[in-house]
Amino acid sequence: MEIRAATVLPARREPIELHTADGLTLVGELAQPLDKPPVATLVTLHPLPTHGGFMDSHVYKKAANRLPALADLAVLRFNTRGTSSERGTSEGAFDGGEGERFDVAAALEYAEFHDLPRVWVVGWSFGTELALKWAHDPLVEGAILLSPPLHRATDADLDAWAEFGRPLVVLVPEFDDYLRPDEAKARFARVPQAEVIGVDGAKHLWVGEPYVRIVLNEIVKRVNPAAAPLPTEI
Repeated sequence: MEIRAATVLPARREPIELHTADGLTLVGELAQPLDKPPVATLVTLHPLPTHGGFMDSHVYKKAANRLPALADLAVLRFNTRGTSSERGTSEGAFDGGEGERFDVAAALEYAEFHDLPRVWVVGWSFGTELALKWAHDPLVEGAILLSPPLHRATDADLDAWAEFGRPLVVLVPEFDDYLRPDEAKARFARVPQAEVIGVDGAKHLWVGEPYVRIVLNEIVKRVNPAAAPLPTEI
């Protein structure tokens, strides 16, 4: 059977709640391999909620639908403050990336408390800003950024990640609306351990199954290389 956009593979999926230090409850889901422990964990940070981003944004939904079965990964998705999806609405209100520091911390604390292994943060668009600003936590092994706009994240945040020293993989669409590969390579040059990858033909939202497969393969190559490349049929 070919793996298609709507394919949902077997996994243990459970609704979760995250509790922030400033008193909010956030809703989410944790997907894990069906019959074995995960080898690593993706904590996902979604695109801008004021422009339609949420935990079900399609790349993350497809990651949760496929990667527990295909790559033995746990995938933690959640709605940042004030964001809604089928799972429900997280308490609070959008705070432009500042109050969301507590949301990122709550997701990482959940992973730590539940002994989820080898945490990698995956940020997409607005989520990349949250990763760069708030995810340099000792628990985090590295970060993967999809379509970073570098609007809210400044050179100071890049310098902080450089000092943090963890791997940083940056996937930049050729036709991105905000930051394209050549400029991204220049901006991220201040992070010595950053690897910037331009993706030919892609756009900011990674629409189209070929681009989703590129993203998921690049994630798996870093986080569980033994499972790469991902199969296209099962």
